[in-house]
Amino acid sequence: MPRYFLGIDTGATKSHALIADETGRALGFGWGGSGNPDSVGHAGLAEVLQEIVQQALTGAGISISQIAGAGFGIAGYDWPSQREPILQTLQVLQLGAIPLELVNDALIGLLAGAAEGWGVAVVAGTSCNCWGWDRQRRLGRMTGFSHLFGEAAGGHELVFKAIHAVAAEWTRRGPATRLTPAFIQWAEAQNLEDLLEGLSRRRYKLSAAAAPVVFRVAAEGDPVALELVRWAGQELGSLAIGVIRQLNFEALDFEVVMAGSFFNGSPLIGETMRQTIHTVAPGARLVRLTVPPVVGGVLLGMEQAGLNPLPLREALIRSTDELIAIREGDG
Repeated sequence: MPRYFLGIDTGATKSHALIADETGRALGFGWGGSGNPDSVGHAGLAEVLQEIVQQALTGAGISISQIAGAGFGIAGYDWPSQREPILQTLQVLQLGAIPLELVNDALIGLLAGAAEGWGVAVVAGTSCNCWGWDRQRRLGRMTGFSHLFGEAAGGHELVFKAIHAVAAEWTRRGPATRLTPAFIQWAEAQNLEDLLEGLSRRRYKLSAAAAPVVFRVAAEGDPVALELVRWAGQELGSLAIGVIRQLNFEALDFEVVMAGSFFNGSPLIGETMRQTIHTVAPGARLVRLTVPPVVGGVLLGMEQAGLNPLPLREALIRSTDELIAIREGDG
């Protein structure tokens, strides 16, 4: 009988489920909202899991009992103490004795993007994170807690730094920047003073959604915005360096997978990351993840069932792209 494998990727804003067979052919895909238990709670995680897995099962035309292995990448899964509560939540899927593995979502991005299944993954979207594996699956990681522990270079943090620059213009602590009129327009404020007052009194809000404003102003040549984008690249490169040192990758040739929408903002991010990382690890090769990270969840699920997934990776990537294109066309 054919064997089927389930991959799950739950993120801060969206979640995916993917089912494939043992030839690497993607058969069913599911979409849903946030599945980060820190944001939606375990009840919210259970709800989104049921939704996306049922979509994928329906698309594949199989039942959950036909799944032979499953891999879960869960955003917000950062500490060993969280494992048992999340595993309890997964029982809502009625997986029974199906072998499964549970990892931080950055690691399934690494599996999806690294040709040999090991290296470093830097994830940047609303915020950022960085994890890695060596060939023996020894783990390197950041805390994943942004400003609390000084790991900050996603959309939220970039906008936060840009607000600092705009305020510095008003107080004459810093130079004028075209970010000022751009943010005034974005927030629909009357002027800079109104913008700052509105932000301080919470009449206005500049969130990670405003990050494209910073990238646009940087592309126009504004020195302040350009420096902010370089800062983001340096910070993300620094996260990778931390994992590289933890795993003793300095002298190795390996891949650094860049995952997340933040990297779409400017090529300067990747260029600055590369320069930063190469000061410590000149053999690092930066690769952009261009497929959904949930592909890595399926590969992880295959491993749990005793299957070597690496020879199937390219076929799985191609068939997943085709499956998503068909579903989007139907939608």
